[in-house]
Amino acid sequence: MTGWIAVAGLGPGADTLVTPEVTQALADATDVIGYIPYVARVAPRPGLVLHPSDNRVELDRATLALELAGAGRRVVIVSSGDPGVFAMASALFEVLETRPQDHSADIRILPGITAMLAAAARAGAPLGHDFCAINLSDNLKPAAVVERRLRHAARGGFAMAFYNPRSKARPHQFARVLEILREECEPGRLILFARAVSTVDEALTTVTLAEALPEMADMRTVVIVGNPATRRVGRWLYTPRSVSL
Repeated sequence: MTGWIAVAGLGPGADTLVTPEVTQALADATDVIGYIPYVARVAPRPGLVLHPSDNRVELDRATLALELAGAGRRVVIVSSGDPGVFAMASALFEVLETRPQDHSADIRILPGITAMLAAAARAGAPLGHDFCAINLSDNLKPAAVVERRLRHAARGGFAMAFYNPRSKARPHQFARVLEILREECEPGRLILFARAVSTVDEALTTVTLAEALPEMADMRTVVIVGNPATRRVGRWLYTPRSVSL
């Protein structure tokens, strides 16, 4: 293989949150592959071929990238946020595992700022202690697994960040998530709904668990649930660095 592949995180939305390393990889690329909205963030230029594709074809994207790199192309696979967080880095390695002829491929994973971290920074420091991230979509895992992990995280006292909370295809699912949280957590637990962080559509809303409604979330929203010690300080939301029994 004479080409290379970079799997790049474009950050949460603002161009200012794209790392210089990713910017350089895009400048050097001959091909950019990714989900349609993410490829649309890359400016066209002479010598660059854009390969936008629809959702749920991650393995096809990874296969195309390996084939192009094998032909000597310089390929960037783009993801939003960080490519290793519910994104394309894992999909690439999943395909690579089935292609021993490509195991020596020149692959780089370029980190990006996740929506979770961007949202937390906007709000203050709600992830200031132990936390976990859960993808609420049941596209790649059973809903029962989502529910089990959610319950254990709540019982463990973790702050939680939820990706893909509520889609048009499964509008009922986030309502079920709130039901489980109400079974496991106190009603005053603070929840941040952070929509489209770092874009012109950015909106942040903090409510208690008792006040939370399913329609407060959509697929552009990251939901951060504080731990039992999370609290407000003025307009800020933060979780103390220490914990007591």
